[in-house]
Formats: sequence, structure tokens, C-alpha cells
Amino acid sequence: MTLTPAPFFTDVYTGPEGGAAYWVNTSDGVRIRVGYWPAENAKGTVLLFPGRTEYIEKYALCAAALAKRGYATLAVDWRGQGLADRLLDDPLIGHVGKFSDYQRDVAALLDTAEKLNVPKPLHLIAHSLGGCVGLRALMNGLNVTSAVFSGPMWGINMGPHLRATAWALGRLMPYLGQGHRLARKSLLRPYVLSEPFANNTLTTNETMFAMMRDHLQAHPELALAGPSFIWLRAALDETRSLACRPSPNVPCLTFLGTRERIVDVDRVHDRMAAWPNGRLDLVDGAEHEPLMEGPEVTEPLFDQIAEHFQTSADQHTSGKSRAIG
Repeated sequence: MTLTPAPFFTDVYTGPEGGAAYWVNTSDGVRIRVGYWPAENAKGTVLLFPGRTEYIEKYALCAAALAKRGYATLAVDWRGQGLADRLLDDPLIGHVGKFSDYQRDVAALLDTAEKLNVPKPLHLIAHSLGGCVGLRALMNGLNVTSAVFSGPMWGINMGPHLRATAWALGRLMPYLGQGHRLARKSLLRPYVLSEPFANNTLTTNETMFAMMRDHLQAHPELALAGPSFIWLRAALDETRSLACRPSPNVPCLTFLGTRERIVDVDRVHDRMAAWPNGRLDLVDGAEHEPLMEGPEVTEPLFDQIAEHFQTSADQHTSGKSRAIG
């Protein structure tokens, strides 16, 4: 089946050769964008679940690192961000009606994987919001051989008073018909265009921070600012719901920067302490995006990821062989 080509920006920090993007319609009629980077003699394909405000092109360098290690990459623009359909009149406000809608995007991504006949097995890399969506997908039976999480949003870092306010306003504002408005104390402009590199919460590497800025300055249609009250309410509800459920039986490696200031680190530690066949790797000195630090940090991380993928695939194949025998 023919896929409809979508814009794919390669003028700023390109990825592996042969990359392309496609428009995909979800089951509820939302148009999202899927990007694919092939790899020569691929050993499998990574399903890449980005974080809030992110877009396919931001992961071009990650796709290159994965291709170098023998893995193709299939990434997605979640509804409400990137070039996917924006869900409010103000396109800068991040919004989703309910978090279960993201699973429709996951289903559309998997359908695209089948249409493209991507190399198997499939593995998951999920960052921040993508970690929340990815964990729910795994609990729902997402068929991947292994999973890697980066700064996963299994809880949001808030002080007690701010959390109480967020819970209250997240319910009151939608009741008043104002749930679409920008959540209190959220940015009116994209974070990387509003904040200086010094003491930013994403990366300690100035080149990577500049990459994020360069993308949005060259292609402002990719930009996203703060979330709506409805998004915030849905996020708090979803992370609380996930915290009450056991971890899936999928080999898991999670990276968490020791300077993490965006997600709830206690939730990550608690989850990984109870994850069967799971391991938490604290990345010394890293901020929220360990995979977007400098090469002295990221190269060893991608080596670990490739080893994790290969070990998981070998164990999966061995287990199937024993079952057949």
C-alpha cells in the first residue's frame, strides 16, 4: 500500500541516508507524521517515542547513532505537536483530549511499520512523555523485544503546593469551559527559544541545545510551548494510574540524568526497582535528555542500547527455540 509523503526537513542536522516521512491517519481521523530512517543490513527497527514538544527531526542524530550500530528507526510526531494535526486554535499550546488518544497514534505507527515492512525484531526507545505513552503501550501488549527509556515521564516533578494547584485547576478550568487555555506558569513560547543555554533543564551540551534552537528557527511550524489545563490534568491522571500497575515482562533499560529536574525521579527509581529484567542507569551530570548530551556521554549510552537490544533478541530467540523444542 502506498504511503503519502510528508515534509521531512534535512537542512538542519540530517540523519542516515534514505530517510523519509509520511502522513498517517489515526483511527479517530487525526493526521500524524511518521519518519523512517533505514539502516544497511539492519538487525531490527527502533520505534522511537519522542517527548512533549518534540518532533521527528530532533532525533536525526540518534537515528544516525542507531544506524551505525545496525538498527533502523521509525519515529512519530504525536498528535498536537511536530507537523501532526494541532488540536487547538492556538497551535503553540500542547493539547490532547485524553492520554488514551496517544495509543491511537501508536497503533497508526505500528500499521506504518507493517506497510514499510521494516526489519524485525522491533525495539522501543521512549523519552519523557514518550516514556509515559510507551509504558502504557507495553502494558497494553506492545510487541517489542526490548525497551529503553530516557528520562521517562512516569511522574511530573512538582512541589507539593504546585501539585495541589495543578490538580485543582486541571479540574476546575475544564469545568468552566477553559480547559483549552495555557496551564498556569507554563511558557508562552518554546522553551529553547525562551531560555538561555546556561542552567537549562534539557542538556549540558551547548551544541545540542543549539541544534534544538536551529530547528525551530528554521522551521517555526515545529514549535510548541506549554500545555493546556486539559493536557496537564490528563498527564497527572495517567501517571498516577500507571504507578498503580506492575511493570511489564519486557527487558528494560532506563537512563536517568543525575541532574534531572523535569520528571519525578522517585517514580522512576520505584518503577525500575520493581521491573523484572530491568536496569536503571544513572547518567552522571546529565540533564533531562541523556541521549542529547555530548558524544563523550551518548556514545557509551548507544553502545549499551545496542548491547541491550542484541541480548534481548538472543534471549527471545532462545526462548522461542526452547518452546518449539
